[in-house]
Amino acid sequence: MLPVFLVTFPFFALIAAGYAAARTRILPLEAIPGLNTFVLYFALPCMLLRFGASTPIAQLLDGSVALIWGICALAVVAGVVLFTRNARIGWNDAAFGALVAAFPNTGFMGVPLLVALLGAQAAGPIIITIAFDLVVTSSLCIALSRLDGAGSAGRQGATQAARKALRGILVNPMPWSILLGVLLSAMRWQLPGPVERTIAMLADAASPVALFTIGAVLARSALVAREHGASAMVAAAMGTGAGPAPKAPLADVLPVVLVKLVLHPLAVWALGRGAIALGLPLAPSALAVIVLVAALPSASNVSMLAERFGADNGRIARIILWTTVAAFFTFPVAVGALR
Repeated sequence: MLPVFLVTFPFFALIAAGYAAARTRILPLEAIPGLNTFVLYFALPCMLLRFGASTPIAQLLDGSVALIWGICALAVVAGVVLFTRNARIGWNDAAFGALVAAFPNTGFMGVPLLVALLGAQAAGPIIITIAFDLVVTSSLCIALSRLDGAGSAGRQGATQAARKALRGILVNPMPWSILLGVLLSAMRWQLPGPVERTIAMLADAASPVALFTIGAVLARSALVAREHGASAMVAAAMGTGAGPAPKAPLADVLPVVLVKLVLHPLAVWALGRGAIALGLPLAPSALAVIVLVAALPSASNVSMLAERFGADNGRIARIILWTTVAAFFTFPVAVGALR
């Protein structure tokens, strides 16, 4: 277990450094969107392109990995929506709770961490999970989030949300970088030397900046929630507001954390082992990779999506923060169990 901790510690240390920098305002909160832009539009696409281009095409088109991952992701979404909707949580909050339970922090954290642990051969299954979550899981949850309207109005809202999600996919550089990497791998093309070196430099910057940015985003979410609460208390005291929004109870947060870090990886492992027993051509090494992807903490960008669509971002941010902190302990346990 100690060797695993020695590998994972620097990754979580960089997240902690970003959190501390933003929390103490050494890193201005206004700078965080710039960091996000650099990672999302430059560094991370170059990392995915480089891994995709250097991965055998058979691994990038592994239908068994896509099937197991897709079934489990959809099951997590359905289960969380079904069991968390209540008087406090409508379709909007339930859908983003489901997204934060099913969507791991694969791009910002999983790619560098799992490649460091398992080697470059882990890139193929990881890329498949990223593509599925970007195209299917996130689009489905965004569409479900619009069902709070009654009747045809709710359905129309879901349709509009699905269109917005599709537009978001089309302008997101990550799916395009994955597609280009698959094309380069299939055609066995080599990029010109100067272009390849430029991509390599940006790709090498992806891991530290992405991890630092995760911590900064988590700190910003905590600070913004605290400031909104303080403003609401002042407004209530002056008689100009209804008081602070109630903090999400533990019962609305802890079950989703447990689903993300425990039930999701267990479901992937159980379904994968059952599929192998039934003769599905799923390599045990590929199954180990996607189980560890499922054991990652929640994706930090779900908080921004929740804010954009008017969901309870305080609840979503708490789930992301708790899964990130808890994963420092649970992720090495998952690695040790698989080994």
